[in-house]
Amino acid sequence: MADLHIQGLHKYYGQNHVVKGIDLVIPSGEFTVLVGQSGCGKSTLLRTIAGLEFADQGSIAIADQRVNDMQPKDRDIAMVFQNYALYPYMTVFDNIAFGLRARKTPAADIPGKVQRAAEMLAIGHLLDRYPRQLSGGQLQRVAIGRAVVRDARLYLFDEPLSNLDAQLRDEMRGEIKRLHQELGKTMIYVTHDQIEAMTLADRIVLMREGQIEQQGAPLTLFEKPSTRYVAGFLGSPSMNFVPAVLQSGATGLEAVIAPGLSLPLPASRFGHLAPRAGQPIELGIRPEHCRKQMQGSTQGAPIHVDIELVQPTGSRTFVEFKLGTTTTVAELQAHDVYRSGERMALEIDMQRVIAIDPKTQLVIANGSN
Repeated sequence: MADLHIQGLHKYYGQNHVVKGIDLVIPSGEFTVLVGQSGCGKSTLLRTIAGLEFADQGSIAIADQRVNDMQPKDRDIAMVFQNYALYPYMTVFDNIAFGLRARKTPAADIPGKVQRAAEMLAIGHLLDRYPRQLSGGQLQRVAIGRAVVRDARLYLFDEPLSNLDAQLRDEMRGEIKRLHQELGKTMIYVTHDQIEAMTLADRIVLMREGQIEQQGAPLTLFEKPSTRYVAGFLGSPSMNFVPAVLQSGATGLEAVIAPGLSLPLPASRFGHLAPRAGQPIELGIRPEHCRKQMQGSTQGAPIHVDIELVQPTGSRTFVEFKLGTTTTVAELQAHDVYRSGERMALEIDMQRVIAIDPKTQLVIANGSN
């Protein structure tokens, strides 16, 4: 197992500055997920770690060994690609064994290693088949098996599940997480899917325009985002952002959304914003923190809304309504509402709401305050 140390890493493609001064330390055995929108530099960063791209500036060290000038084969890294990259004329056994043979593993050791990797991935019964005879999920298992059969220093995954349908993605996420728990190896996984990031990672590194926007444990980023971008990226459906003006009222601070519509801000979390009274803010409200108001409840801030859209999902129902002029989504219980046009009493958990400075896009009140 190996620590990965990246310092001041830059990568250019001509005039296009793709990776902009990345500093990152990944401890041994951690499952780190690089996540962000397409074009944010996450795959380029992964390929630079692997040696498939060379860094223009900065250093990369694996287990305290600088690897910038080393070829990919010498970095002792196993990589799983999006397109599987299997040899169509080889059986599953030979595809998995290929890397072992290339690294001159003793022939007597190969069958046992291949069999163990195949059994871990539930493809032991497929070893004599060819790729054309396999399903998409089975092909991806073979590609992962070819990587994990080696005792590599790092395991890199470049959006390995993006070609699979939703059910197979769910299944393979579980397989990869179980595999990490069993092997205890250092793994770095690239995805644009925030659900994959949240479910797989020990630590998320959220990238934006070639830089790290925020990194930390999944729930830390979800509950304590540092910027509006982070708050909006994580969560499905995404966070609602409602413009308001901060005012001092008779009972303390409140966020005025529209004439006659204001939400009280708990002093324990928002009291430090008193000097900003009179200034605009944005409230970040997650759909799951809006709920149907229960009779006699005093736990949330009550609002009355006209439901404009109802989207049942089975276990939950998503509804849309206007909060001021902002279309807002709430996640309700399955049978809380049945049709659009209903007038509903909802309540917002103000202990979970965040406040954002609209000028700087920084979160100025969240779960850490």
